[in-house]
Amino acid sequence: MRIYKTEDYKKMSKKAARIIASQIIMKPNCVLGLATGSTPIGLYKYLVKWYQKGELDFSEVVSVNLDEYKGLPKSNDQSYDYFMRDNLFGLVNIDAANTYLPDGLAEDSDLECERYERLIRSLGGVDLQLLGMGHNGHIGFNEPGDAFDLATHCVDLQPSTIEANKRFFASADDVPKQAYSMGIGTIMKAKKILLIVSGEDKAETLKKALHGPITPKLPASVLQLHPDVTVVGDAAAFSKM
Repeated sequence: MRIYKTEDYKKMSKKAARIIASQIIMKPNCVLGLATGSTPIGLYKYLVKWYQKGELDFSEVVSVNLDEYKGLPKSNDQSYDYFMRDNLFGLVNIDAANTYLPDGLAEDSDLECERYERLIRSLGGVDLQLLGMGHNGHIGFNEPGDAFDLATHCVDLQPSTIEANKRFFASADDVPKQAYSMGIGTIMKAKKILLIVSGEDKAETLKKALHGPITPKLPASVLQLHPDVTVVGDAAAFSKM
């Protein structure tokens, strides 16, 4: 595990963006596992900036996203499909046909999970998986529980996750109560993993994830078992270590 402590969010974003850019340059047709939320917005801005300067080419890149809310259409401005188009896909030359997310409107949840798993396998797996981490240690929407969910699955979101996400909606009542997420097993099959963490409010959780026991009650702790993990965080996130 490689750990990079940066001064602030901006420098964390730039360092993480450099890691992703290096992956694209080394393997132009790489499969990127991408994440949403507030933490990766800064690194996406750097990737867009470097593309606009002619330093990055996304034309052969394939992407698969970690998760998507169940019940939201792609046109909803809080769907993760919309987020990705607004923050990255619509601003670079990636082929829209090569960008994949779970279908939030799929009628049969089990079939949709199976479809997404088959898709990832058909692409040859993920070369680099980007992850953020929730306050309760969730990665993707893999919430704390009694066992690790291995494959893509439909998740009942915990109250703490709904509370954390309500800032994006009119109220907590508007936050979807379920989401599709890659499972821990799916995430751990990625060849490389990049975890980004920002803020003092996640410092204690990050400390436990990296140095505490490996337990499904803190899903991010499983990353200790992966052979190629890079953690990039700002000074505030590392303040308890």
